Amino acid sequence: MEVAKPLISNPVGFWRRFGAAVLDGLIIGIPLSILAYLITGENQGHWSTNTISTLYTLLLPIFWYGYTIGKKILGVRIVKVDGEPVGIGAMLLRVLVGGLIYAITFGLAAIASAIMVGVRQDKRAIHDLIAGTYVTSDQP
Repeated sequence: MEVAKPLISNPVGFWRRFGAAVLDGLIIGIPLSILAYLITGENQGHWSTNTISTLYTLLLPIFWYGYTIGKKILGVRIVKVDGEPVGIGAMLLRVLVGGLIYAITFGLAAIASAIMVGVRQDKRAIHDLIAGTYVTSDQP
């Protein structure tokens, strides 16, 4: 019995992924922070904005074919290594388990992930390996 090879095509490197994250932060994060400040009067991270931001990152790619707003603008999306769209299981692993690993290692795993995206041929970070995903380009 043969093991199926991943169908990874057009993997996206560090700078486009970083750019999409920056755009998401500008488009979603800043308005959420302003709204939270107007409602709560707190200028620190509030549980409500953290929850909305996490839900955005977790759920939007499921319902929008692997895109967040920043990824859509830059023409990149998250897919499973077999080419299928991401589902709730993959996104839970990617966002929550990946985020937990980054938190437990005090960000060192995030630095390792950035390096991995820069040097690996498949451009997969730690959270991609955990979830069986990668980020691909719309353009061939």
